[in-house]
Parts: sequence; C-alpha cells; structure tokens
Amino acid sequence: MKRIVSIQDISALGKCSLTVALPIISAMGIECAVVPTAVLSTHTQFKGWTFHDLTDEMEPIAAHWKQEGFNFDAIYTGYLGSFRQVDIVKQYFHDFGDGAKIIVDPAMADNGRLYAGFTPDFPLKMAELLDGADLVLPNLTEACFLLGKEYREDYNRAYITEILEGLLARGAKNAALTGVSFEQGRLGVVSMCGKTGAFSEYYTEHLPVSFHGTGDIYSSAAVGAIVNGMSVPDALALAADYTVECIRLTLAEKDHSWYGVNFEQAIPYLLERMK
Repeated sequence: MKRIVSIQDISALGKCSLTVALPIISAMGIECAVVPTAVLSTHTQFKGWTFHDLTDEMEPIAAHWKQEGFNFDAIYTGYLGSFRQVDIVKQYFHDFGDGAKIIVDPAMADNGRLYAGFTPDFPLKMAELLDGADLVLPNLTEACFLLGKEYREDYNRAYITEILEGLLARGAKNAALTGVSFEQGRLGVVSMCGKTGAFSEYYTEHLPVSFHGTGDIYSSAAVGAIVNGMSVPDALALAADYTVECIRLTLAEKDHSWYGVNFEQAIPYLLERMK
C-alpha cells in the first residue's frame, strides 16, 4: 500500500486541514500518516477556539520514523504557522523525500491578504519549500506573496502565465493556481509543467458560496490522485470536480452547516471518478 505523510494543523472540529486530509486520502486507498503542527478546538472562523502548538513534537516524530526506517510515496504540506516549522519541514524533505513526491500547499493567504498572525516576511520563508517540490498548489493571493508580486483581481492569461513561470523559477517542477477565472460563472485551476512548459487549464461551475476548508479538500484529493498514478492536470481536474460536488451536496441539505462542506457524502463520487 502506498503511504503519504501530511504535515499541517488539525482542527478537532471544522472540516479542514488534517480532519479532511486523513479521511480523503485514506478513502483513495492510500495510507495517510500525519504530523500535526498544532491542535485547535475548531477552525478559526468559530469564536473562542483553543490552540496548542506542536512544533516541539515534529522533530522527535521524524527521529523515531528514521529509526524505524519508514518511507513515503509523498510528503504533503499545508498550513505551517512559523519560520521554525518551515525549517523542520525542509528537514523532512531531506530525510524522507528520496523517491517521494513533494507537494506543497502554501496555505497562508486569500483575497489579497495574509491570514492573521503571519508577518509580511513569512511568505519568502514559505517560498523556500518550492525548491525541488514536485507540485506547488497556491491560490493567486498566495502565489503573489510567494513571489513578492502585486496581487491583481483583474488579470489575463499573460499575467497568470507570468505567475506560474515565477513559481517554476523558484524550483517547483509543476505549478498550479487555484481559483482562477477568465469567464463569469466559471472557476478553475491552471497549471504549468517546468520540464515541458505545457500549460493546462480546467474549469467548473462557479458556485456563489464560500466555505472554510474547501482548499484543503481540493489539495488532499489532488495529492491522492497523483500518488495513485494520475497526471498532474488530470488530478487537478478531478480534485476540482470533487470539491464542487462536495459544495453541491452541502447546499442541497436543508439547514446545512456553515463551517464546512459535506465532503464525506461525496467520497463515493470521488472513488467512482478514480475508476
């Protein structure tokens, strides 16, 4: 059985980060090991949430794994909360990256702004993870912060291509941008391969709602598809369709939750599409 390790925080309730990565990747027939970087009672859209930093546990976990001789088919990173965590993750890449796909979701910003708690110099630290990564999966805001470029809501394909080329120049083998739209009512993902220069794009219906955690759902499905042998463009397209299906099922439920989508109900759809 193939094995992925996902390194990111865990919200005990809220359908994001590790609480979606673990079940989605597992459902795709892949063992999912986890390195929790922090534990929260809920995600941060709730009020009064609790937080406990687990940075001090990350290096001992790696040391034990090295002692046991564990290896992985992929290392998948999400939200990282500090400079030190980025450095520790770089060591994970060094210790466990031989033969493993390295997939970086630099979850740190959206809608032109960094998440609360990040300083302006943090994105350049996060950008260090791109060197040698098999795939980097930012949204447009995150990509602009990684590159130190101006974020624009009004853009064209030339601008998007420039952003993708910038990510590849930082050392990523493949780069993708999520949440891209060139047409009203359509939203999608565009990607570029550093080796061939091939440009791919895929669009779905743009549902006029926003839920916390859909980016984590998207990345987890894409990682699982890639490790199961799908090409990067096909995996990105599958993840887009799955995420939209999660949202549709949520909206179809009367009095649905506001804090996350019904990704569990859409897992049969995901597995059927994997065939």
